[in-house]
Amino acid sequence: MKTAIFLYDRSGIMAQPWLDNGYECVLIDGQHEDGLHADPDNPMLKRWGMWVDAFETVNRFNIGYKIRKAFPDIVFIFGFPECTNLAVSGASHFKAKIAHDPDIQRKALANALLVRDLGVLSNCPWAFENPVSVISTMYRKPDFYFHPYEYGGWIKEEDSIHPCYPDHIAPRDAYPKKTCIWSGNGFIQPTIKPIEPEAGYSRQHKTLGGKSLRTKNIRSATPRGFALAVCESNRRQN
Repeated sequence: MKTAIFLYDRSGIMAQPWLDNGYECVLIDGQHEDGLHADPDNPMLKRWGMWVDAFETVNRFNIGYKIRKAFPDIVFIFGFPECTNLAVSGASHFKAKIAHDPDIQRKALANALLVRDLGVLSNCPWAFENPVSVISTMYRKPDFYFHPYEYGGWIKEEDSIHPCYPDHIAPRDAYPKKTCIWSGNGFIQPTIKPIEPEAGYSRQHKTLGGKSLRTKNIRSATPRGFALAVCESNRRQN
């Protein structure tokens, strides 16, 4: 069965268009219940509760082997690696973090590059996202950048209100947030369909403060328009 893998993905927003097009989809994230579980309402959707530590070579091999053994026909991979120790918005804290753990950024980068490694092993298109970050210097420059509003036109007017966070995310993703995409192995950059963004910062930035898990989940929620565009551009290769 053709399977799309989504690493570090709690919400499933990126997976939904693939599900709608008949693909088996697997969300891998430590916030899911431990182990591999099919969604009770849709057995084509699986959630795999697994915290990933890809820093050591043996760990990367074991994680890749486990995923490939469970799903031998992987045709697409996308990842949302944790940005806390990589994003330049937190650069003022880097010195103290590195003093506490000299490998802290290399560990975070290894988790991001697991997406690439699994894509290479599976011989399929892969990509991962992060805000502007030190990945650009530690690994390489992104393949492209985007803001969510640039893909807002992919969302139908009747679906404009966000289904999960209507109070915090503008209708049709009409907000700016510079996001970097690293990709490879045939991943196709999707065509933009921009709409006019709301003025100023995003609602997430204006209304959400602190460091709670809920705040992080909302701020990092996948733009729905981008998810639709990525699927439309890349599923046709399979």
